[in-house]
Amino acid sequence: MSIQSEIITEIKKYDRIIIHRHQRPDPDALGSQVGLAEILRESFPTKEIYQVGETVEGLRFLAEMETIEDQVYQNALVIVTDTANSPRISDKRYDLGDKLIKIDHHPNDEPYGDLVWVNRDASSCSEMIAEFALLFPDELKINAQAARLLYAGIVGDTGRFLYPATTSRTLEIAAILMSYPFDASALNREIEQMPMKVAKLSGYIYQNIEVDEHGAGKVILSQEILSKYAIDDSETAAIVSLPGVIDEVLAWGIFVQQPEGYYRVRLRSKGPVINELAKRHHGGGHPLASGANAKDLTEVAEIYQEIQEMCRAFNK
Repeated sequence: MSIQSEIITEIKKYDRIIIHRHQRPDPDALGSQVGLAEILRESFPTKEIYQVGETVEGLRFLAEMETIEDQVYQNALVIVTDTANSPRISDKRYDLGDKLIKIDHHPNDEPYGDLVWVNRDASSCSEMIAEFALLFPDELKINAQAARLLYAGIVGDTGRFLYPATTSRTLEIAAILMSYPFDASALNREIEQMPMKVAKLSGYIYQNIEVDEHGAGKVILSQEILSKYAIDDSETAAIVSLPGVIDEVLAWGIFVQQPEGYYRVRLRSKGPVINELAKRHHGGGHPLASGANAKDLTEVAEIYQEIQEMCRAFNK
């Protein structure tokens, strides 16, 4: 039996299903989580389906979360989407249910859960959820809201189909989702739009990025800079890809200082594999898109030196 068949068998068994995803969600986290929830609501109208976790203001146009009591987890199936490591799961009650399923497209460094479906070749977890529904057309029904959410997740994690993980199947699935009655153009605009303060921070990024002769880039966003632009950490996600449009930049890190003093590190690459670097600094992720943490500016400098060494080796 395939893992997908095992998952749908478990879904059918339970009358109550609670779906989680990772902290600080992006469109793919919300798209896969709530897209799956909408598919299950449409397919099994008598089941109780919940989506939980913190809500991010800038993504309310995609979905809202639900608040449930601890006892709701009793005899429930819990599914976690788009989350490689259990410490990153939003809402720590994910282990209170009867059974736990992990669905993800990141490297499977922590195979938590009773059932684990990981596809590192998928562009996004939203693509996996759409593929899951398409595998069982007689049992799982996609509605317009589910299609909108899954399309948003695919667009978000592929950088509007620009990133290397985009395959012909990714485009096929996106085309299928676009056949449902939602306004894809309006959704694309909502995903792309940013507040004026974030646009101004974008200017700061371009003016202050440090790039060495091998294409290693670095930007440090201190608490002072974040305060100046009235930006919080969650809003910096919109500027992470900006250095990638610069010809001379090959791989880069954006180091965002947190109120506690440490730095959240957002790593991106056009070639050198960076997720092993991320793992060495309390993080992880994809080969070309990862996250890490630095306790202070000394560790920031260490991470940047590693990026420099990787770019130097890649260019040889």
